[in-house]
Amino acid sequence: MKKLAKWRLFSLLALMALILSGCGKPYLSTLQPAGEVAQRQYDLMQLSTIIMVGVIAVVTIIFLIVVFRFKRKDEQIPKQVEGSHKLEIIWTVIPILLLLVLAVPTVIETFRLADVSAMDEVNEDGKTDALVINVRANLYWWEFEYPNEEIVTSQELVVPTDQRVYFNLKASDVKHSFWIPSVGGKMDTNTDNINKFWLKFDSKGAEKANELFYGKCAELCGPSHALMDFKVRAVPSDEFDQWVASMQGVEEPIQPETALAQEGQELFNQSCIGCHAITPNNASPEAARVAPNLTDFGDRAYVAGILENNEENIKKWLADPETLKPGNKMSKTYGELTPEQIDALTAYLMELKVQE
Repeated sequence: MKKLAKWRLFSLLALMALILSGCGKPYLSTLQPAGEVAQRQYDLMQLSTIIMVGVIAVVTIIFLIVVFRFKRKDEQIPKQVEGSHKLEIIWTVIPILLLLVLAVPTVIETFRLADVSAMDEVNEDGKTDALVINVRANLYWWEFEYPNEEIVTSQELVVPTDQRVYFNLKASDVKHSFWIPSVGGKMDTNTDNINKFWLKFDSKGAEKANELFYGKCAELCGPSHALMDFKVRAVPSDEFDQWVASMQGVEEPIQPETALAQEGQELFNQSCIGCHAITPNNASPEAARVAPNLTDFGDRAYVAGILENNEENIKKWLADPETLKPGNKMSKTYGELTPEQIDALTAYLMELKVQE
């Protein structure tokens, strides 16, 4: 009975795995590619799967034929094939051919996807024609710098669709890993060297995902590793240019309109400005490295990468960031805020918008 119960449990788990393998969302699933890199990697996955399933099918058919057709009916010893050069050549050559079928396109795609030569091509202005973004991973947030555009932001990456976007990846503290599942494979961010790669965001895929993809840290980096998320807003090129122009237009901190938000700005300048930059031109690079840049905080879809951006969640974060994201560096860096101070800061943060 115990063995029967174990087999039932195993069968149930196998069925659940089969069913759940078909689940996925267009902004998070590697099985729903939304870019050139993701599609090429998906094609390789399909090729390897076809080869594996084909091998399993052929071996299973041969096994069944042997079991049922050549079942022994007497004690006669069957013909021995040990030392048959023909058979040895066959079962040596077939695996080699299968490996070549998989290896050749894999090697070709590996070199093709690793080609970042466009990042080294500089125009007369000393800038690259390609869009380059410097990604810096921190415990537990992401910074995005657009060197050509002289923009620094955080937590929400904005990119144009249907063109290659090149990335320089680096970490500030420990090893992290930059991953946008539906757009391309992961790449480590290290503290001692810069890794480079490129991605391309498909406009049709972005449309299915409502122009918002989810990014993850794929390297175990601490207690809030699973909460080290970021979002990617993939928009048409003209909308991206508008966003760039809006960010570049913020030369001074955005001035709040309401009295409560003005009160929050004063409080922010007293206790938060030392860590958080509120202009996108990285006028204070040290501050921008310590904590996320908040220039367009009000435009972002999420708070701290994990909470929907609304008044209630901003207040939760300000009241107790340690509970929501354990081990983050913001916890215990300021005194306990009163409800009135939290209301004022929330009002100010919600008004930090660069787009109408």
